[in-house]
Amino acid sequence: MVASVRVQKLLRRYKLAIAAALTILLIQGLVVWSLRSLEEGEAEKDNAQNSLSGRNKGSNGASALRRGSSRRGGKPNIRLKTPQERGMTGVGVDGIRPDGAGKLPAAAIPGEPGSVDGAHQAPNSDFVPKCDIIGKDALSALHRAASQQCRQEIANIVCQHQAGQLMPESLPQFCPQLGVSHPVQAVGELEDSLSEVENPVRVAFVLMVHGRAVRQLKRLIKAIYHRDHYYYIHVDKRSGYMHREVLQIAQQYPNVRATPWRMVTIWGGASLLKAYLRSMQDLLSMLDWKWDFFINLSATDFPTRTNDELVAFLSLHRDKNFLKSHGRENARFIKKQGLDRLFHECDNHMWRLGERNIPEGLEVSGGSDWFALTRRFVEYVINSQDDLVSGLKQFYSYALLPAESFFHTVLGNSLMCDTLVDNNLRVTNWNRKLGCKCQYKHIVDWCGCSPNDFKPQDLVRIQQLTRPTFFARKFESSVNQEAIDILDTHLYGQYAPGTVAIKAYWESLFEQLDGVGSLSDVALTAYLSFFRLGLKSLVTAQSNVKACRFEPVGVPLSVHVYFYDDRFQGYLVRQEVQAVESKARETLEMWAVPQATLVLEKNLKEFERLKNLEIGTEWDPKERIFRNFGGVIGPLDEPLAVQKWARGPNLTATIVWVDPALVVAASYDITVDLDAEYTHYKPPLQHPLRPGTWTVRVLKQWERVAEVHFLVMPLTFNNKEPLRKEDSWLHAGPPGNLYLEQSFQQLSSVLKLPPQEPAMQVAQRNAQLVGQALDAWVDTSVESFWVIGDLCATQTSSCPALGSCSKTAWSPLSPDPKSDMGPVKSDGRIR
Repeated sequence: MVASVRVQKLLRRYKLAIAAALTILLIQGLVVWSLRSLEEGEAEKDNAQNSLSGRNKGSNGASALRRGSSRRGGKPNIRLKTPQERGMTGVGVDGIRPDGAGKLPAAAIPGEPGSVDGAHQAPNSDFVPKCDIIGKDALSALHRAASQQCRQEIANIVCQHQAGQLMPESLPQFCPQLGVSHPVQAVGELEDSLSEVENPVRVAFVLMVHGRAVRQLKRLIKAIYHRDHYYYIHVDKRSGYMHREVLQIAQQYPNVRATPWRMVTIWGGASLLKAYLRSMQDLLSMLDWKWDFFINLSATDFPTRTNDELVAFLSLHRDKNFLKSHGRENARFIKKQGLDRLFHECDNHMWRLGERNIPEGLEVSGGSDWFALTRRFVEYVINSQDDLVSGLKQFYSYALLPAESFFHTVLGNSLMCDTLVDNNLRVTNWNRKLGCKCQYKHIVDWCGCSPNDFKPQDLVRIQQLTRPTFFARKFESSVNQEAIDILDTHLYGQYAPGTVAIKAYWESLFEQLDGVGSLSDVALTAYLSFFRLGLKSLVTAQSNVKACRFEPVGVPLSVHVYFYDDRFQGYLVRQEVQAVESKARETLEMWAVPQATLVLEKNLKEFERLKNLEIGTEWDPKERIFRNFGGVIGPLDEPLAVQKWARGPNLTATIVWVDPALVVAASYDITVDLDAEYTHYKPPLQHPLRPGTWTVRVLKQWERVAEVHFLVMPLTFNNKEPLRKEDSWLHAGPPGNLYLEQSFQQLSSVLKLPPQEPAMQVAQRNAQLVGQALDAWVDTSVESFWVIGDLCATQTSSCPALGSCSKTAWSPLSPDPKSDMGPVKSDGRIR
């Protein structure tokens, strides 16, 4: 009895503490449950995506690892075997198959591209939602959102939605006949002579552009330009260099303007629809622009027919709106598109917040977000206050990929539904086996697809179409410029014989106005080293000419990548220098050319399938290239090994990574199917990577099949400040010299590596270097992988050996007629 009384007293005394503890446990359980549910949901969608697009036989071991793993972090569950266990047939990962059927689970690191979790952040303790948020998707988004403002927006929206105050329950239907779509005559039957067209239409082209491919944008504008049409260009808020270039273009032509406002338009985001609607509002308010059609384009589009043909066609169908629909049943489209889910965009991410209902009475449609719309329909979308338009604007403010459905749904449910033509007047180069790899999951809680770049062999798709098309996408000059050249020649004829730079392409990586802060430490280190080596080569070649001795001043003024005949040719670095003798200053540019290090053995029977072995970062599985051209890699990067194969018998190969101190960093097996073209895997190496020359080998039963070297660049900067002694950890290699959980050093004898101690001593001494000694180490390392192709001067130089950059074939300051924007000709065109 006494004990019972004491228990009751204790319970009364500590009941608040007990209640608080139970509440905390409940919240933790909900968070874990919500995250697990989200992961399972994503896995279900991944499987659904695979079932729609077919199993990708060209995928890689790394993707196979990710599919069989938790998304919450950790390392791949790799079973590592000793050489004795394997009978010297391979050590490391078993069965990484290029078709994605690997047996090994692995976890995506939180925040890496491909992880729906994004960068995990602990919720701010000051943040208090205005309601009890119960949805698993919403709880997950709150857990993952980085900024308090974004979390507050998410909470407010979810609370409104839970209260039934966010989405319209029903919307009116004004179309007298649903599903109306009118075919148009084949393009081959059209009269393309404008002389027979009465009152030809005028087009307002709205270009949504981003990135740094200014020369390709100029080629597009040249190809579609006519003085009778209008060009309104929106540049993503993150693309400062592109915006500066577009402003210069707009100053040259009265019918080209840049939007006075800019947005961050992410893939799949609501911001893209907002940008289109705001552009439409601007165009309607420009009383001096008398346009009839609104056509949207990106910088990766290119025309397939002439401007005259487009105008003649649209003039014959001046009351029609051209949009391409999905061609599937609506229920499937809604599910696949995620229209029955609530999304919100903040922190440059589209967050999935839960389920929602489609408004009653609404016929949802959609497909492509590229279209040609009449001015009458644009006026209706912008100016109408009816419940249909206002309700759909609200509904699509919280939708994924809203531009792919909003205009279709407005038009299909309006009184103008009979003006719909199921054709967006363009062809897109879809290859869903390569393009549907959920590559946007770092910016959106959903799986998405992206079209491939056109290459010459793909252009036949344009000829095979029977429906009228006037544009194609995508094109990237840094991937393949030849396809653009073919179309350009087809439309407007070849350039005059002897025209320079037809096969050359330059793309800016850095300009002085970008600010040094836009560069990574490894990029800044590399560019400065390239330039120092350029000045060194000039002194070597002109050893008796004192006027050819210069010292670099400051940081680079500009950096470009240079391609010729669709092959990467190197980096072009421009920087100010000071003459050692006269102290006069001038600006020079140098060309750093990469050197091949691949060694392929011969007479290897089935391993003759191996055609290339490459190491790099920023692998693009869709285009199958490294976007980090030249492979500038630093100690904190995550390199990936890619093997290219010809068709042949099934085989298993062992891949081994060795660092500059002869530490065997990783070893794993890959299984190559007979029809595999590429295999790739990124071992989860611990950071920092030891700077210097690394070696990757492909082995057949421990015999070398191929070997490639790559450079992990020593850093001369940390956060843009010169490296100090206390930063030496960046060059010291991983803790305990272990790149993975298990040591592979027992393989050194099998690999016939030299004694490790001398190499380790050199690496340890190098790790302590700073100042000029560090610069010297960097330059010596870089010299093993790069040579100086040439140097030039922007103005007349005191060094007689330096020619003018404008007269070289390789400098971006040299003429580039295909991209130069010239005066308007008598026919109203530029091209």
